Amino acid sequence: MLTTLPTHFSTIEQIAFSQGTTTRMLMACAMGGVVGMEREWRHKASGLRTNMLICMGAALFTMLSAVVAGDASPNKAQIASNIVQGIGFLGAGLILHTRNRVLGLTSAATVWVVAAVGMACGAGLYVEAAIATLIVYCALRFIGMLESRSRWKRYPMLYEVRGSDEETMFADILAVLDREHVRLNIVERDKVGALARVTFTISASSVRHKELLTKLIASDATARVVAFRDEEED
Repeated sequence: MLTTLPTHFSTIEQIAFSQGTTTRMLMACAMGGVVGMEREWRHKASGLRTNMLICMGAALFTMLSAVVAGDASPNKAQIASNIVQGIGFLGAGLILHTRNRVLGLTSAATVWVVAAVGMACGAGLYVEAAIATLIVYCALRFIGMLESRSRWKRYPMLYEVRGSDEETMFADILAVLDREHVRLNIVERDKVGALARVTFTISASSVRHKELLTKLIASDATARVVAFRDEEED
């Protein structure tokens, strides 16, 4: 025995509904794309496509919530209210906890607020969605840049030290870090021919990173010292 759907829409009703929803979904894709471009530029897991799909999906669920409920139901936000919970599970998958730090908090928060922008687009609040998108973009692009250049913001960097005498090189590295009260967290250690190489990570402010780099370069046992920004950092 076949069961019928509780809600039926005629072809004319579907066409009329699509005329109003197409603009809202396109606006949601555009708003999510703006945020996604910034995330893509920083090589994050939640990039352009992810943010566009999340924003459009939130907008579509917001519109369907009232339509599926119907005129007789007083609870027209039942489907839309579950968006926050669903995005919470998605954001939790972006957060990684390592031994000495937590990664992905900014990406998870970005996904959460992009869903809110999508809900605003689904409700037809284009101006509010555009303002929220601008605020999010400025927070990710310019506030992040300001934090990196400030003296109080701590961020991790990967240091790669190379030298021919491995024992002396390690002794000098430990001496420099001991004077600065910094613990050596080795990421990788190998040897390329006669050249020994060690990679370790340090979390510090920009001023302290410069001081550590200068002192490591000044050591006689180090042939070359380079520092890289950790790509996993938000």
